Amino acid sequence: MNKKTSSSVRAQIDKKRKRSQWLLIALSIVLVSAGIILLTPLRSTVAFHFNNLRTRVIYAFNPPDEAVFVPEEQQSLETIVAATLLAFTPSPTTEVLPSATPESTGTPAPSMTPTVTATPIPQSVDLPGVVYVHQHNRWNYCGPANLTMALKFWGWEGDRDDVARAIKPGENDPDKSFIDKGKSDKNVMPYEMANFVADNTDYAILTRYGGDIDVLKNLLANGYPVLIEKGYYERDYTGKITWMGHYLFVTGYDENEGVFIVQDAYLEPGENLRVPYQEFIDGWRGFNYLFMVISPTQNQQEVLYLLGPWADETWANQNALNIANSEINNQSGIDEFFAWFNKGTSHVQLFEYVDAAFAYDYAFLLYANLGDSGAAETVETQRPYRMMWYQTGPYFAYYYSGRYQDVIELANTTLYDTIADPTLEESIYWRGMAKLALGETDSAIADFRETVYLNSNFIPGLQKLNELGVSP
Repeated sequence: MNKKTSSSVRAQIDKKRKRSQWLLIALSIVLVSAGIILLTPLRSTVAFHFNNLRTRVIYAFNPPDEAVFVPEEQQSLETIVAATLLAFTPSPTTEVLPSATPESTGTPAPSMTPTVTATPIPQSVDLPGVVYVHQHNRWNYCGPANLTMALKFWGWEGDRDDVARAIKPGENDPDKSFIDKGKSDKNVMPYEMANFVADNTDYAILTRYGGDIDVLKNLLANGYPVLIEKGYYERDYTGKITWMGHYLFVTGYDENEGVFIVQDAYLEPGENLRVPYQEFIDGWRGFNYLFMVISPTQNQQEVLYLLGPWADETWANQNALNIANSEINNQSGIDEFFAWFNKGTSHVQLFEYVDAAFAYDYAFLLYANLGDSGAAETVETQRPYRMMWYQTGPYFAYYYSGRYQDVIELANTTLYDTIADPTLEESIYWRGMAKLALGETDSAIADFRETVYLNSNFIPGLQKLNELGVSP
């Protein structure tokens, strides 16, 4: 990081600290007002609006898009990257991995070109039997709603609340209703959805990174809808248009129009929306082209065949890395940030943690150089401050590289500067892991207990408490 960039980032941090005292004053006023209101019969009516007001006050004094994480080793990154960037772009002759199909002889180029099968597919597919499930009247419910759609396609008889009780049970507070408990859970991770399918249904699920539009079309043409995770821009409840993560259920395509047919649980109306291929790819990039396929267990071998080389998870992760390396060289602004972040994620999936940490370091440098949200800001320069709500790869990379203080700093930046309430159990868990590695056992235990309070089904937190011989 050059001196200009470093001083700019530090100035933003100092500015945020100065605003903190005003934030405390404003929050005190809001809390006193809330205390008065909550003593009245209007309690249930105003709770929702009070929470929104509280969040608006916090964000007004501490805008989340001004939060910047600076890894301890970032100071020399620009020099390192300038000297080694080409070395991080794999050669086609050195990156060949075994394929799951006899027809594949090497790693395909990182592009959106047909790579799955030479068999012609229909010009259009619109799968029948799709049961649309929305997420309305629930908080942060796109995970449960989309997973319910994917399961119902195959005849599952549960509903979105059945899913949510398992994967986002919310705060372990007996005085709160089920719906109120889950409000603080901002996101459901793909692994949580996969675990639900494996543990609570008779269906199978496969998750892969590094997908392209042709592998999706091949699956759709053979009767298999697909879940993806993507980013997009939407006006949130604070009134600002910002980047956020979202799941989509993909149920068809039309080559003549160049669109995918998707079910969007959030939008109204959200059924059978038609999304142009390039718009679809641009949103998908923010999550390293992750996709999930649910099927009856007896159909899993057919799914693996249809996946072609993606059947091999290592191949898929290497393909995702190849795509990221390519996009690093041809994207700019927020998409260049996503490309570097995806590079880190792919290295994590390949258990290459030091390389992953380097990639994430540079991604966070690019993040710091993006602009603050504002009227003059464009999509290409906006900071996606919710990124760590949805993806935890940097924690793996820094922790397994022995950079425990960076784990703690990243968790604290995420928990206290990008969100109104520190309710991300994954960030708290990794902070606890880093503290434990540094010998701060009591503080680590407190973090692990907090993860289980926030999500009573959070297995990593429960396991650590059990290993330490303490109660939740």
